[in-house]
Amino acid sequence: MSEPLWRPSAEQVKRANLTAFMERVNGAHGTALADYSALYRWSVEHPADFWSMVWEFGGVVGERGDGPVLVDGDRMPGARWFPDARLNFAENLLRRRDETPAILFRGEDRVRRELTWAQLHDQVSRLARALEDMGVGEGDRVAGYLPNMPEAVIAMLAAASLGAVWSSSSPDFGVQGVLDRFGQIEPKVIFSADGYFYNGKTFDSLGKLREIVARLPSVERVVVVPYVSAQPDVSGVERAETLGMFIAPWPAGELAFRRLPFDHPLYIMYSSGTTGVPKCIVHGAGGTLLQHLKEHRLHTDIRPGERLFYFTTCGWMMWNWLASGLASEATLLLYDGSPFHPDGNVLFDYAQEAGMHVFGTSAKYIDACSKAGIEPVRTHDLSTVRTMLSTGSPLVPESFDYVYERVKPDIQLASISGGTDIISCFILGCPVLPVWRGELQSRGLGMKVEVYDESGRPVTGRKGELVCTAPFPSMPVGFWNDPDGSRYRAAYFERFPGVWHHGDFVELTGHDGIIIYGRSDATLNPGGVRIGTAEIYRQVEQLEEVIESLVIGQRWEGDVRVVLFVHLREGVALDAGLEQRIRDRIRRNTTPRHVPARIVQVTEIPRTKSGKIVELAVSNVVHGEPVKNLEALANPRALEQYRDRPELGV
Repeated sequence: MSEPLWRPSAEQVKRANLTAFMERVNGAHGTALADYSALYRWSVEHPADFWSMVWEFGGVVGERGDGPVLVDGDRMPGARWFPDARLNFAENLLRRRDETPAILFRGEDRVRRELTWAQLHDQVSRLARALEDMGVGEGDRVAGYLPNMPEAVIAMLAAASLGAVWSSSSPDFGVQGVLDRFGQIEPKVIFSADGYFYNGKTFDSLGKLREIVARLPSVERVVVVPYVSAQPDVSGVERAETLGMFIAPWPAGELAFRRLPFDHPLYIMYSSGTTGVPKCIVHGAGGTLLQHLKEHRLHTDIRPGERLFYFTTCGWMMWNWLASGLASEATLLLYDGSPFHPDGNVLFDYAQEAGMHVFGTSAKYIDACSKAGIEPVRTHDLSTVRTMLSTGSPLVPESFDYVYERVKPDIQLASISGGTDIISCFILGCPVLPVWRGELQSRGLGMKVEVYDESGRPVTGRKGELVCTAPFPSMPVGFWNDPDGSRYRAAYFERFPGVWHHGDFVELTGHDGIIIYGRSDATLNPGGVRIGTAEIYRQVEQLEEVIESLVIGQRWEGDVRVVLFVHLREGVALDAGLEQRIRDRIRRNTTPRHVPARIVQVTEIPRTKSGKIVELAVSNVVHGEPVKNLEALANPRALEQYRDRPELGV
């Protein structure tokens, strides 16, 4: 394509936060940076100066300290940022306290709520006092098993104000999925709603909560948020009381924010669980705050009072990313439920009604809207929407076409990519650059992103591995229960020592943008949600009919679908009844997204000589691609029964 799909006007470039930031850099450092490319180069060549400017431009509340910004900057991992700084994450998100809206919430077509900044502050202060009274303090874990509702943000902020560590999952996770996560981190408190709404139906959470709490001895208090019922009966859940009861003794007041070191743990996030129970990734308050301020203010051009939306759950890092919008004084637009109830227009209805400025969603949602024939350009007034963000899986070129033809022709479409591992993005939008079909606009400022070939040489215009070759503030503080850091180093620094290997298969284009071709490992990614194969195996292989199984992600219609291969006991055939029981078990104990689109019976699972099953080799066969290192397999002939399977449309 010789022409971009969108270009910012001269006025848009002039008034962009990024332009103001570049001018401030020029004034402070005597540079003559004139465009994004020059600013990007400066940001990765002078990381200490760059991140110091982000601190200043973002108006970080706290003490930066007199020491250096970066210590051991040549070590990865091992670099330390702002070692003398003291700050509190919640204090930075609650910098306003007025009567303008801080949060708007929609729970499908059942619930509508609005909180002002003053109300948000008051509710956080009451909850923080209640948590402190029960002994929650620095380093204690507070968990949320919640819909994407205001109380999730309030509970996170209350915990962070005390220096506690927040971790959350969404209520569609099954009992085992929650225990695999929270069981490792041993939370002192769990927040849960009594249920949730999805696709017009009401789902109970208290039954699963009862099982979860019974198997988590660390939990001292369970706080239930009334959502589907005005007065939920919590008597069946040990150590439970409603939110109203929990905060009743505590009037609203001032918040005594505890300022803590830059790397003080803020969040525990979870890996996909490909090789076992999910890894617990610990993120620090300072790095998370700085990265999100940079991404919101510079890359997304968010200004005070603008309305920021991302369709997400509390089990996805985009929830954490969205919540940080408060630090840029944005109004958060929360939505919980199905994006297609009562029909596919509901999120566009919300955009029109709320005056949304930034519309964040997944590539799968955009594709689904396209297939459903939804045309907001004809049916909705989206005049306030200036940016659409997409992440979760690669946004195919045809989806770019759909957005510009049938959603809004004058919009910045920013496909962004990063991950739970960095709680932020390596590649994202840029309000002063054009949008090219099928490409992500830019590498993130301060992120020294390169593309390596298999031997570790940087390449341009060729597919390769996405790597980051210099430290950045939102690298994990570490993994939970990994005292010597060995699991952390193995996760990201084993393939290319001293370099962050992210596991995406990408290409750096002539426009200095990025094309992403998918994950380069075995992680599944249907609909943009990272799914670990081990979570599926653990459920399937508890069925007595199943000897063992193997799962892959099959590229399908611009996305990925989950395909499960099962090796059954002798004399057992895969019939409709067994298929249904497999799907029901997976859905009940993990999430609906883990449920395979296709289940296929095989007689042998291929594995290495050391006994490990080989998902990638099967994936290659299914996709008609060559299999590397056949000599490493104990039973290479087993791969033939995965080739050209009619059940998979190949």
